[in-house]
Amino acid sequence: MTTIKAITALDGRYAGLTHELAEIFSEYGLIRHRVQVEVEWLKFIISDLKLVQNHGLDLGTIDKILTNFNVADAELIKIIERKTNHDVKAVEYFIKDKLDKAGLAHIKEWVHFACTSDDINNTAYALMLKKGKELSTDLLNLSIEKMEEKAIAYKSIPMMSRTHGQPATPTTVGKEFVNFAWRIRQESLFLEEKQVQAKINGATGNYNAHWFVFPEIDWIAASSRFITQHLNLDPILFTTQINPNSSLSQILHSLVRAAAILIDFDRDMWGYISLGYFKQRIKEGETGSSTMPHKVNPIDFENSEGNMGLAISMMEHLAVKLQKSRFQRDLSDSTVLRSLGSAFGYFSIGVKNSLKGLAKLDLNAQALAADLDANQELLAEPFQTAMRVFGEENPYERLKDLTRGHKIGKKELQTFVDGLEKVPLAFKGRMGQLTPATYVGLAEKLVDTYFKTKV
Repeated sequence: MTTIKAITALDGRYAGLTHELAEIFSEYGLIRHRVQVEVEWLKFIISDLKLVQNHGLDLGTIDKILTNFNVADAELIKIIERKTNHDVKAVEYFIKDKLDKAGLAHIKEWVHFACTSDDINNTAYALMLKKGKELSTDLLNLSIEKMEEKAIAYKSIPMMSRTHGQPATPTTVGKEFVNFAWRIRQESLFLEEKQVQAKINGATGNYNAHWFVFPEIDWIAASSRFITQHLNLDPILFTTQINPNSSLSQILHSLVRAAAILIDFDRDMWGYISLGYFKQRIKEGETGSSTMPHKVNPIDFENSEGNMGLAISMMEHLAVKLQKSRFQRDLSDSTVLRSLGSAFGYFSIGVKNSLKGLAKLDLNAQALAADLDANQELLAEPFQTAMRVFGEENPYERLKDLTRGHKIGKKELQTFVDGLEKVPLAFKGRMGQLTPATYVGLAEKLVDTYFKTKV
């Protein structure tokens, strides 16, 4: 199928932004991870539990089933599935056939030993989730890195804040980038530390078949050992037939929060561009509008916002839906899990387009300075605060009368300061020297503090 005929944008228009996810979350990826679990379980039965007479059996022969696995093998499994009408059973038959051809027919009935299908599926999806989590965390860390670069470069550049869209207490450009870097970093740290859980404990989670034939084996310890040592996942012991998906839900909810933060970032960057605080670098040959030749639209941030909205919707549904199952098992989770890759795909597109937009930005320091100079009323906050300290009558009300709803200049402010009766002369001098551009509080120090605490 060519991308021009793809049903979804993930495999069509945005295929170039999601190609690394195809190996993980595609049908091929799911089948390959199932083969991996089946192969590792067979090796575990032979080498760890020693349930099979080895007779010098080379485990490398079994390993080749996985290491040599390719698209043609996956397509063969799909052909087998047409007969079995069961995807996991098709994988089992495929591996058995490989063992037959390798002269290992005597061990083939140990394939899928004591397993229910979800023993294979939940571990396969756990392996896929772990890889998706790592790729997403890498993207978030790249976003943090780029935001931190801006924070350092612009930490001393004053900027008028906007609360409720109106002129408000000044900040610095660098401090605003640090705000977003810190927020995203909270989710990145959570994702890096969060372990992905998996189970392999039979039809209803009680090791019934395992224990019946080999009661002398500590199956709880054995399955934990397999999950930890052979799959590098975190074992979960208390389940029905299916994994309750607690770790999956926690990871997706963290990604939902990260996506929400990035939407907030996208919208702020969009707004600052519209205010003229940032200019966008122009690429030769690009068109901003089909009818207005002058336009340079913030399309990357808009694209990011839209795709992050899709990611959030899918991840929220997956995170909630996949914790529900009637009694010990229903199949409604199975079809939903197949869209796990789509959620990661939209998230990946969102982050990458946000990064693309960020890379195009150049600060327009003159526009920031002009905005600050045109809003002298911003000094009403520090002035009324000083008046409170020194006992002036009705400081808030007097400054509200002076500034609310209309513009004032430096001259009007200075006249007001000169008329204060209780503020000491030396402090009046400080007030006279204060400008919106220098009224940034500890914004620069907060940027430095962020980098100190990060280390």
